[in-house]
Amino acid sequence: RLGKIRSKGKMKDRRRTYMEHEVFLNRLLDAVTVSGEIAQGSQIVKEEMEPFADQVFTDILNDTVAVLNPQAEPKILATAHLDEIGLVITCADEHGYLYAIDRGGVIPQTYPGHKVQIHTEHGMVKGVVNGSRALCRKEKMEVTDLVIDIGADSKEEALSLVKPGSTVTFDCGFEKLSGGRFAGRALDDRLGVYIIMEAFKRVKEAGTKRGVYCAATAGEETTKNGAYFTAGTVKPDLAVVVDVTYCTDYPYGYSVKEAGEVKLGAGPVLCNSPLIPSQLNRQAEKIAARRGIPVQYETASRLTCTDADKIHFENGGTPVILVSIPLRYMHSPAEVADERDVEGCIGLVAGILEEFEL
Repeated sequence: RLGKIRSKGKMKDRRRTYMEHEVFLNRLLDAVTVSGEIAQGSQIVKEEMEPFADQVFTDILNDTVAVLNPQAEPKILATAHLDEIGLVITCADEHGYLYAIDRGGVIPQTYPGHKVQIHTEHGMVKGVVNGSRALCRKEKMEVTDLVIDIGADSKEEALSLVKPGSTVTFDCGFEKLSGGRFAGRALDDRLGVYIIMEAFKRVKEAGTKRGVYCAATAGEETTKNGAYFTAGTVKPDLAVVVDVTYCTDYPYGYSVKEAGEVKLGAGPVLCNSPLIPSQLNRQAEKIAARRGIPVQYETASRLTCTDADKIHFENGGTPVILVSIPLRYMHSPAEVADERDVEGCIGLVAGILEEFEL
């Protein structure tokens, strides 16, 4: 009896502190996966999931899908996008400075004065973005105003190190904050990938007989082509999309009047949207209640601006549920999330995969 109590205590403690030592999540966050170039992250997902899945497959876009019970019906697909926002090099000038355009919804004002890393076919090249006062005072800063210095003195030297088409991300890592919060680059939506793959492990351990497909998808930040390809391949009876959403609990954050109150640490967020039948949300809410998971709601007037918008219209129509992770400072080099929300999302997604009535 005492041994069992201690074991349960260790498990509870492990779930509360897993972010401190989670190798899989750290590997995901270290990967460079700007939209259109996600192979590095795709390989990490494949390596992590092969010991747990009945099969893992990757398509031409590097969408990576872990499968449990591939012959079974019904089929439930959980997706989260692996790609991140970033820059793509276009050219170098005669002095060796590099210039770029955006991939996804970057905020140009977050780049000046920051270190960046450029992913090339020969490895990582480090650089910094010009942080001059004159640039920072510019009334309307554009991505093409950003000047990347890699230490080169000429166009020829710069282009010998970095070719046009190379992708650029902030050079910053995962950091623990107080109260179970943490910060990092590309939590949007590397956290979602982590969550669906951990949920996959839990439903496998629980012995589900359903067909479960968990997919790390390409292109959500730009074209949503990964969601389209994956849904078309799997042809699920239900899809669960996991992405981040805006918190409203910080200065200059998203307005409560626009979508409803969303707080960090208050649990997974379901979405009231015309895309998502209300009875699906109600059933997800009941699953959360049975598992002791608090949920929040946001409201969308039309589409959700996630992969759910693409998956819903595939295969003659696919029912979708959106489960979102509260996030502060989205699309910045230091997005902030909460361990309790991550754990809640894992539990809710696992519950949907295991219990949802189709």
